[in-house]
Amino acid sequence: MTIYLIRHTAVQALGLCYGHHDVPLAATFAAEAAQLSAKLPIAPTEGHRAFSSPAVRCLTLAAAIATNVTPDERLREMHFGTWENRLWNDLPPTETAPWMEDYVTLAPPSGETFGAVQQRAVDFLAELATDGEEPLLVFTHGGTIRALVCHCLDIPLRNAFQLRIDFASITKLQKQHGRWNLLTLNS
Repeated sequence: MTIYLIRHTAVQALGLCYGHHDVPLAATFAAEAAQLSAKLPIAPTEGHRAFSSPAVRCLTLAAAIATNVTPDERLREMHFGTWENRLWNDLPPTETAPWMEDYVTLAPPSGETFGAVQQRAVDFLAELATDGEEPLLVFTHGGTIRALVCHCLDIPLRNAFQLRIDFASITKLQKQHGRWNLLTLNS
């Protein structure tokens, strides 16, 4: 089984905390989507199944590339609770400092932990792993991709943000003989 984890294109949200919050796509969307589609080694229109986070930024890209897209809530970015749609610089350091020290197990107020993001993404992956051998397209977010790569390669989740995941990039995972292999990261 081969899975293409595809991060959404650039957004217009400079300095904004926007995990679950829908933000507008950058003016470069059409060009980024075309470049991304050209990088995919499989033809999305050949009926390959595609899954997407329900966030508009992911669904819009998925619709531009694939024909059969299934939204899945487990592919969402981290929920930042009361921090959503606020500027990072405006958030109280008394809340952000402890979280930045341990985002794996601490949640923003009324939000979720990064560990919870990984668990729901891994649940999605486990369901896919029992569902055939065809290549799959998964349109999602940088944090979700990092969480999945950490899981598949047994990397401690606290090291996830050492992985750079660009907008409109592809990370390719393949499962063989019961193990996940990372074939490309951030291509």
